[in-house]
Amino acid sequence: MNRSPSSYLRLLGLLLPLAMSAPGTLRAEEVGERWGTEQREREYYPIVTIPLPPDTVIEAGAFTVLPDRRVAVGTRHGEIFLIDGVDAAKPIPSFHRFATGLDEIFGLAWKDDALLVTQSCELTRVRDASGDGVADRFETISDAWGYANYHEYAFGSKPDADGNQYIALGLSESYYSHALHRGFIMKVAPDGTTTAFASGLRSPGGIGFDEHGALFYAESQGPWNCSCSLKAVSQGSFHGHPASFEWYKHAPELGPVPPMPTSGTRIATEKNRVPQLVPYAVIFPYIRMGRSITAFSVNRTQGKFGPFENQMFLGDYTQSILMRATTEQVNGVWQGACYPFREGLSTGILSVEFTPGGNLLCGGTNRGWPVRGIKPFALERLEWSGKMPFEINRITIQPDGFQITFTKPVDRDTGSSTDSYLISAFTHPYHSGYGGPEIEQHKPGVTAVALAEDGLSARITLDKLDQGFVYEFDLVRLRSRDNEELLHRNAFYTVNEIPAR
Repeated sequence: MNRSPSSYLRLLGLLLPLAMSAPGTLRAEEVGERWGTEQREREYYPIVTIPLPPDTVIEAGAFTVLPDRRVAVGTRHGEIFLIDGVDAAKPIPSFHRFATGLDEIFGLAWKDDALLVTQSCELTRVRDASGDGVADRFETISDAWGYANYHEYAFGSKPDADGNQYIALGLSESYYSHALHRGFIMKVAPDGTTTAFASGLRSPGGIGFDEHGALFYAESQGPWNCSCSLKAVSQGSFHGHPASFEWYKHAPELGPVPPMPTSGTRIATEKNRVPQLVPYAVIFPYIRMGRSITAFSVNRTQGKFGPFENQMFLGDYTQSILMRATTEQVNGVWQGACYPFREGLSTGILSVEFTPGGNLLCGGTNRGWPVRGIKPFALERLEWSGKMPFEINRITIQPDGFQITFTKPVDRDTGSSTDSYLISAFTHPYHSGYGGPEIEQHKPGVTAVALAEDGLSARITLDKLDQGFVYEFDLVRLRSRDNEELLHRNAFYTVNEIPAR
């Protein structure tokens, strides 16, 4: 088979993880499987390149949709472009530069005829007061945090129902908190009143609301974080990294400083000693599911994007991939699952947004860290071809196992066999080191399967189900009723709580 130079470069990108010695390194056969999966993914979710204006660098850090259906994109260079025509069948969109002079835009929202822009140093209201199509009024809404280092990024949410925004502040130099409130999430009211909301962040990649309207942020692997994760945020919560404890003296609204976490324990046990500590809601196993997850968007396209309505879609910067996540609350604690979705993006993904036409707009850059994608920056659009993939749709927990739903009916023979459900489990240490291994690995047995009459769901019973573990599903043996293999055979569910029987 003849392959283009770009195909070889993408294959080379798939091989890069093999050079790494960290836990989770891909095996050679897994690289080949990923390459084959990407070819199949194209049938269902083709990638469409969004042409950029000549000599224009757009390192997309944030998107938002405007009332007139144009899409605004904020860039790492501090510019804002308004894009018209992004959903055209063969896009040749127009780009209008609306604003310049900002810095590292990682949050964008539209409210009251203005853009709310989260940049590293502040939350800014940007608008066109003269009506000539170019921003001419820049108003500081809040700058209640420090900014002195290149790594001190700030990520902003869309406003909640009351107009509040939440700003996730990365640490200084990725390890420390040298500047005011670094490692905090700040709550900014519509009038600019700013209060500390949560602590313990390391290097966030995005913040927003999940399918249920709960606040989550994306965290990167590193010190006190053995893998990337989605974390649920509540008032006064602590998210694992103690560097921000210094600023509690300026944030009485957070209450007392949490006890210093003990390195080398487990989240499942340490949360009993540190009452403010919130366990990771969804863990993304290192490399197998991501190395640096970023901003997310919830699919509310009413079927325009296929079978995954009300699910979170998020990117990974280093691996240039897209993934899905679902969440549920059990015994008052958030947890859920992550699933592979799409390989082969052209650059490191920083932000995603669903367009008015129901497509998924993706953008990013390779600036700062190596990425698998072959381009220094790009805008791309994923669209659903209309062909239904055979996929794991969603996994939810049961008192003695899990409920798995599918996008197409499962064959009765394979779907009813306990041998078709290969389950393994592991946990991570909770420690101050950078990253960490998968430990306490074991393979719980599947003792029973109840396949629904319509074939669209299966309830599996395990001989062992424990809190504080990630459960890996390998469903390679399943077939649909028309004898298809799953497009993606794996999924990962993080168990923080087990429902009562």
